[in-house]
Amino acid sequence: MEKSLVAVGDSQDRSAFQSLFDHFAPRVKSYLQARGASPDQAEEAVQEAMLNVWRKAHQYDPKKASASTWIFAIARNARIDLVRKTIRPELDPNDPALVPDAPKAAIETVSAAQEAIRIRGRVAALPPEQQEVLKLAFFEDIPHAEIAKKLGIPLGTVKSRIRLAVQRIRSEIGEEE
Repeated sequence: MEKSLVAVGDSQDRSAFQSLFDHFAPRVKSYLQARGASPDQAEEAVQEAMLNVWRKAHQYDPKKASASTWIFAIARNARIDLVRKTIRPELDPNDPALVPDAPKAAIETVSAAQEAIRIRGRVAALPPEQQEVLKLAFFEDIPHAEIAKKLGIPLGTVKSRIRLAVQRIRSEIGEEE
């Protein structure tokens, strides 16, 4: 059987593959049914496995394993893949996580845009060192310790600058409301 498998891998020899299929398909099906697969599942797994044998025969190395070991491993993996496909729950179209949010009212969109403009203005009015740590922490999502290393300043300084910047922005926005 190893020679047939090598022939399939080397030159996609159809007659060699036919002999492999005739020999292994019934044995693989019995093996899968003995492992709990229904006849239909076993047949589907055999078809998938033998298709993979055809596709991957060039990867077979007779020095590493016998043809039967290699083919049965492919069959076992094919069955596992088929089982995984069937275990996935179906999506419930009424699941709240799948229902899109209702569109926001125009006033909410305009208000959010105006708020974003106000916050950007306040950030621009901050001292450059506070702007820099805010940009790195919130827009580039860099951890505080990495910001400290990157800027060559103590971690406490990074945290203080962020805290002071956020406090200043909050207080200035709160004064305008």
